[in-house]
Amino acid sequence: MISKSKSPDVRIPDVPITEYVLRHAARLGDKPALIDGPTGRTLTYRQLAESVKRAAAGLAKRGFKKGDVFAIYSPNLPEYAVVLLAVASLGGINTTANPLYTADELAKQLADSRARFLVTVPPFLDKAQEAAKKSGIEEVFVFGTAEGATPFSDLLQAGDEPPAVRIDPREDLVVLPYSSGTTGLPKGVMLTHRNLVANLCQAEGMKNFEGFAEADVTIAFLPFFHIYGMVVIMMLGLAGGGTIVVMPRFDLQEFLGLIQKYKVTILPLVPPVVLGMVKHPAVAQFDLSSVRLIFSGAAPLGEEMARELARKLKCPVVQGYGMTEASPVTHLSPTKNAPMKPGSAGCVVPNTEVKIVDIVTGEEVPQGKDGELLIRGPQIMRGYLNQPGETAACLDREGWYHTGDVGYVDDDGFFFIVDRTKELIKYKGLQVAPAELEALLVTHPAVLDAAVVRKADEEAGEVPKAFVVLKADEVSRATPADAIMGWVAERVAPHKRIRHLEFIDQIPKSASGKILRRVLMDMDKAR
Repeated sequence: MISKSKSPDVRIPDVPITEYVLRHAARLGDKPALIDGPTGRTLTYRQLAESVKRAAAGLAKRGFKKGDVFAIYSPNLPEYAVVLLAVASLGGINTTANPLYTADELAKQLADSRARFLVTVPPFLDKAQEAAKKSGIEEVFVFGTAEGATPFSDLLQAGDEPPAVRIDPREDLVVLPYSSGTTGLPKGVMLTHRNLVANLCQAEGMKNFEGFAEADVTIAFLPFFHIYGMVVIMMLGLAGGGTIVVMPRFDLQEFLGLIQKYKVTILPLVPPVVLGMVKHPAVAQFDLSSVRLIFSGAAPLGEEMARELARKLKCPVVQGYGMTEASPVTHLSPTKNAPMKPGSAGCVVPNTEVKIVDIVTGEEVPQGKDGELLIRGPQIMRGYLNQPGETAACLDREGWYHTGDVGYVDDDGFFFIVDRTKELIKYKGLQVAPAELEALLVTHPAVLDAAVVRKADEEAGEVPKAFVVLKADEVSRATPADAIMGWVAERVAPHKRIRHLEFIDQIPKSASGKILRRVLMDMDKAR
């Protein structure tokens, strides 16, 4: 059975993403578009549109052209939207990198994406420059000023009329975020202008979903490098004409203070922050009465936690579901005139089809029965950059994207995600690829073999746990677990750090040599 949206299909305009996102800019003029939460520095819609034009003109003068790749390695700032939309307006491609990446992790993404330019912030400049040298970056820009990098503000001095560029929304890529997909190492997800415009239209056209309107003030601590922050918060918020309060890093007290100060109406959250808001006593010290909607995504949120926060803030707490490969939204929960089902991933968005198939046979399963979710729609990616094999493994000839998530649909058309066939670990909504950590672990001088699995964690949702086989010599056998975890921590971003490590005699593997992670997870749970 193929499930379709109960909302009517929407018309998707054939326009580039910058044009769509800034469609209300001229009319809104002096209304704040983006506010830097800690400083109060504000970009109005007029200033945003002008800055996008000026940045595009500056980039064009430096030879940046259609099809070129620009890397953004920065925490959330109002200027993040400026550079992303400027690059897009030139027909360029934005590759967004986690600002907590090490220089080596960043260099891999820069090299794979063939980025020409990079922008960062002064505290990350050393890592950015090291990565730039290893990957052939032509020029490093910096928000603000720092020795050895070009101030981003220089780009804004070149004039306000960028060259006219013909963009084919259906064919031309605009963002290249990196995702591990259903398995394996991070891969560039090729998303077109039409993918993103379609997804914004789908969210806006969702029946009984009232989110991100012109009157709304949305807080953005979720990182813009991640598809959730980039599309659902930044682009959807700006396309709707609302105001976005930007946080470069999350701090609960500051977060609560900004909600109170700016009378924030929409809180896009992830489950660990929902948990914090339910349990932390500081929440009671702030006036959060302006909040009308809490939206949770990036990882499943438990029903009880959703109900508890809804009771506490007296507003709906709803979930969505999606993935980088779907730009990202495929399901949304209604916020009015429909059953409230905390714990559900929501209902299918317009112009989208979903079918659930048996994990083993691939045959469609009846309503209410568990199976893998397959999704088809205009928001689905073109494929993985330079990875035809990986693309073919998850995107079939009929256009169905095989999510690797296991779930079911109930009688009302609400979907519930119950498990993952995929091996990814979701740490506070961020992806951690076991294969990447395993490849690193086996380079440790004391390690013979290793496997990494997800382990449930109340605060983070899931954390990486390593099972390690030590080499036979006495020196290796004397190596403590803490030493290996510390060694890994020095080489990866904080969300990828191994939080638990257990020594075992042998890693269970199939006849073909594939690590049997499920065996290790079952063994861990049994204890």
